[in-house]
Amino acid sequence: MFNRDVLDIELESEAREISAGWRDLVVKKLMRRGAVVALSGGIDSSCCAGLAVRTFGPKKVFGLLMPERDSSDASKDLGRQLAEHLGIEYTVENIQPTLAAIGCYERYDAAVRSVFPHFGEGWKSKIVLPDDLLNSDRMNFYRVVVQDPQGEMFTERLPLQAYLEIVAATNFKQRIRKTLEYYHADRLNYAVTGTPNRLEYDQGFFVKNGDGAADVKPIAHLYKTQVYAMARHLGLPDSICSSTPTTDTYSLEQGQDEFYFVLPYAEMDLLLWARNHDVPADNAAAQMGLETVQVERVYKDIDRKRATTLPLHLNGLLVKDVPEIAK
Repeated sequence: MFNRDVLDIELESEAREISAGWRDLVVKKLMRRGAVVALSGGIDSSCCAGLAVRTFGPKKVFGLLMPERDSSDASKDLGRQLAEHLGIEYTVENIQPTLAAIGCYERYDAAVRSVFPHFGEGWKSKIVLPDDLLNSDRMNFYRVVVQDPQGEMFTERLPLQAYLEIVAATNFKQRIRKTLEYYHADRLNYAVTGTPNRLEYDQGFFVKNGDGAADVKPIAHLYKTQVYAMARHLGLPDSICSSTPTTDTYSLEQGQDEFYFVLPYAEMDLLLWARNHDVPADNAAAQMGLETVQVERVYKDIDRKRATTLPLHLNGLLVKDVPEIAK
């Protein structure tokens, strides 16, 4: 039966199962001895770090903070706070010089200038989806929002080519971070931790060969609501457990809902659960105080994202089969 309690789980039992499975994969399959976790200050990486300490002990968990030009100071502060709370070794790798050297910022700024020619030094920006998913039948399209040095905001719809160039440029950030994660994992003989929750993993909210790359993804089966509950169960700092999810990718503050999911995570979690369990739209609507047509629109958006982001889940494809060395 669908209701607002369907995401409640027995947290201690779940934590034990995750730790046992994670340890087994790292030690027996990957033949590594600990975990590297990139710390963004967000709930998902923080929960993974807390579970990693429970799994391997604080001396076998290494944290990485990787700020760049557009990162918020709050993210770095929360990451440090978490690492010190957990008692793990960590380091700060400023990736801004690397991103500048490969043209990340130059390419991004050029794409925004194709829409706003005056965009430049002192300006801020982000891209967002329309916020009317529940109330209209429409295809998702992005707008670019800019703020000039005087604080005035402007918004325009993004042409497809400009959108693709912006996404391609910002994807550098996740891929450079993953390169550093694997460097530290290799030198320590640790495994790289992937931090997506179920909502992100299911709906393709990750960069292929960026934050989508990992040796183990310990919370990919947990809905974000459950991740928040697990973080509190693990005793993580309240400043993290009460934080609002952000992308921390653009210079203007941006929530995950306006960038990708449209709805806040609590509602998306419930409707994703309902979709996964074939709950009729009218049933889900009654439980959530929505109209049936609104739930149907969310279901369609879930299905569309699954279809269009399926390639993100694929490994390198082979033209012809290669016989397995071992099973």
